[in-house]
Amino acid sequence: MEKVIGNIQGREITIETGKMARQANGAVLLRCGETVLLATATMAKEAREGADFFPLMVEFVEKYYAAGKFAGGYIKREARPSKNATLISRLIDRPLRPCFPDGFFNEVQIIITMLSLDDSFPLEYLSILAASSALAVSDIPCNNYVGAALVGDVDGQLVVNPDHEQMAQSTLDMIVAGTNDAVLMIESGANEISEERIIDAIGVGHDALKEGIRLQEELAAKVNKPKLQFVPPQKNTEMADKITAFLGTKISDNLKNGNKQEIDDFLNQIKDDVIAEFVTEDADNLDEVTDLFGSIKKKQIRESIIQQKIRPDGRRTDEIRDITVDVDLLPAVHGSSLFTRGETQSLGVITLGTDGDEQNSDAFGEQVSESFYFHYNFPPFSVGECGFLRTGRRELGHGQLAQRALEPVIPSKDEFPYVIRLVSEILESNGSSSMASVCSGSLSLMSSGVPTKGQVSGIAMGLLMDDSGNYTILSDIQGLEDHYGDMDFKVAGTSKGITALQLDIKIEGLSKEILVDALRQAKDGRFHILDKMNELIDAPRSQVTDRAPKVETIMIKPDKVGLLIGPGGKQIKKIEEDTKAVVYVVDGDKGEVSISGKNSEIINFAKKVIQELVKDVEKGEVYDGKVVKIMNFGAFVELLPGKEALLHISKIAEERVNKVEDYFSVGDSVKVKVMEIDRQGRVNVSRIFD
Repeated sequence: MEKVIGNIQGREITIETGKMARQANGAVLLRCGETVLLATATMAKEAREGADFFPLMVEFVEKYYAAGKFAGGYIKREARPSKNATLISRLIDRPLRPCFPDGFFNEVQIIITMLSLDDSFPLEYLSILAASSALAVSDIPCNNYVGAALVGDVDGQLVVNPDHEQMAQSTLDMIVAGTNDAVLMIESGANEISEERIIDAIGVGHDALKEGIRLQEELAAKVNKPKLQFVPPQKNTEMADKITAFLGTKISDNLKNGNKQEIDDFLNQIKDDVIAEFVTEDADNLDEVTDLFGSIKKKQIRESIIQQKIRPDGRRTDEIRDITVDVDLLPAVHGSSLFTRGETQSLGVITLGTDGDEQNSDAFGEQVSESFYFHYNFPPFSVGECGFLRTGRRELGHGQLAQRALEPVIPSKDEFPYVIRLVSEILESNGSSSMASVCSGSLSLMSSGVPTKGQVSGIAMGLLMDDSGNYTILSDIQGLEDHYGDMDFKVAGTSKGITALQLDIKIEGLSKEILVDALRQAKDGRFHILDKMNELIDAPRSQVTDRAPKVETIMIKPDKVGLLIGPGGKQIKKIEEDTKAVVYVVDGDKGEVSISGKNSEIINFAKKVIQELVKDVEKGEVYDGKVVKIMNFGAFVELLPGKEALLHISKIAEERVNKVEDYFSVGDSVKVKVMEIDRQGRVNVSRIFD
């Protein structure tokens, strides 16, 4: 067994190998505090037949026992991955994927199992470190070690790998992953932070992640396991030259002013021409010709953009596609908008709900409820295809990014007592549907009357770089540019600053200069889009639609919450039945209660019933009571719901009373005055005679 020990921002981290999961190609156990992660890397012995992409699978596996918990529901075992686990899996995959050699098609599976959880600090950056460490001690060919760091901005100070308490005060939540020499991935939410501060945070994160790489290098040297010698398949250079000559300048001459369908049709046609020209009669070289054509096509498209600054649809490098916006399209919903940018289109729909509609977090740390959540849907018709309707990693990731972009402008529950569900339906897609979702979401929030703090727009930036280091930054990339580009850089924000940022890089060599240029160009693009959105609606509507439920929050004494709920919830259910309102205890410890209904009359009725229920009986007050029980020494009178008092036989009439039943029956009304409340809370009353 081999072990290394390091210290990352005051936390001791140990990474060991050789003790567990020894049949995997590589396995490590990472410990930090009470968090223990088992990371394994396994490789198929042969390349996947017919593969034209690297089949990497990354799974982050949560175990309830790691937090000392039982699984909820009838089946007491882990089932499908939670949203949190899926997003962490995606986060790990993104910086590792570019590190494998081109042309390597052996299936690789990386599994990170959470064995023990220290919920005092986040574990995303540790998960990336554990996954890369498993590759480092394996024989799987991987070109680099990857480290990661979390960066927060707390009280004006950039803090590396902060704990949850610090993150709660932070205006920045940024994960930076990369190698010693380059940044490979950034995932960030921010509270309207400037581009300059973002650059500083990236630099701090990149410096911090290098300690994790040092630990991997030390552990790999101790293990000293030889890597599989991967030799990329040799290309048929003679055939490649013939295809290149056959194509000539067709691609660069024709990819200058087309829409998605026209470009697809053109590229498919010249592919058919190449196949007809070079594939033999028995088609035994079809795969080779197709593969060579794909490589040549990619090279020529990239050269056309880098050298001639010509984009497939004819735009300048910093030009944004045509934008149209609309709101209030759907009459029965609480708010809607349609944002169209070129051939990408997002329909944003708002639903306003009450506290019972909150989304409970399925994370393993502190359980929280979300009063604002974002759902992103990407049906196959949006790209002109047939397929299954599903919610996969892409949908969850894009929805999370859009939610992060909009969260800084969402009002607090004290300001706006509604739960907000925002859905983006992608109706067309040709690049950056997640950023279109940010725009449609911001527009629909304003149209629905949610008092947001400002309009939010988003843009996707691209990068193409040649072997000499010459690069071209593209604003508002479309699908073809994303597919053949070297960077996907999404930036969202308000006029005051950045609210979300996501970077994926396919090459090494992303310098600070490129980042600065990309953020500057992105800011120009964001502001152009903001102007288009503000032309239609630049401030939230003054009130929500009549179709939205009316909501009011009241406070009662915490010790009255049980009385409000009643045994088995009977009391609160009765109030809802009688008043037609929805009553929800938001926080029992504080006595916070939410009341919602179709109109103000319903809410006021329910509020009156609740206030009477929880009201304390006071000495000297007069009540119209109801006789609920008769005894030989007097009658018990209900003053308020659940509040009874004794009307002694001597206080029933001015004359002497021998038998209570001669004066009262159960259900009779009687006006009484509170004369005494003893130390045990017992109430004595006297009858009032008109």
